[in-house]
Amino acid sequence: MIIVGLTGGIGSGKTTVAKEFELLGIPVYIADVEAKKLMNKSKIIKRKLVQLFGDNAYIDDTLNKPFIASKIFNNKDLLQQMNAIVHPRVAKHFNTWVLKQTSPYIIKEVAILFENNGDQFCDYIITVIAPKELRVKRLLTRDKTSKEKIDAIIKNQWSDEAKMKRSHYVINNIDLDDTKRQALNIHCKILEVTQ
Repeated sequence: MIIVGLTGGIGSGKTTVAKEFELLGIPVYIADVEAKKLMNKSKIIKRKLVQLFGDNAYIDDTLNKPFIASKIFNNKDLLQQMNAIVHPRVAKHFNTWVLKQTSPYIIKEVAILFENNGDQFCDYIITVIAPKELRVKRLLTRDKTSKEKIDAIIKNQWSDEAKMKRSHYVINNIDLDDTKRQALNIHCKILEVTQ
């Protein structure tokens, strides 16, 4: 099974691109979504996050996302400790999911693919880019957040330039029709390799 990593900075449009591949019949694993599910379901993760963040980590047995976000916002050490708890279990979940797939390749969408050395486990990597101003505009509309929070997240991620150097394909996500064409082109190239 060919594993294609899909990454990009916050607001670049990874989810939009992932949906394009789904429309082409390719299974997509969105790591952030699965991580959140596991953080709410896994008793082991819950116990360890409560040990790390305290009892406020969960409210009524549900992850207290605003509280966790406030704790890791400017604390790289806490963020790394949380990732060390969650990421190995997401990786295990992903490996089980892959075994159930029958398509020529799958997409694994991970925001911090390079930052966590996840690129080592991918056959190909697609990086989605967009101008920073456009990314910030998208996020202010989508997340009802602040520019300060967006800048802090961007600072914790690799630059587009660094990601592009280590990617096989780059999708410049400015215009949706053009993005669809770029995704289809990459899809065809990867299918050629699988045959």
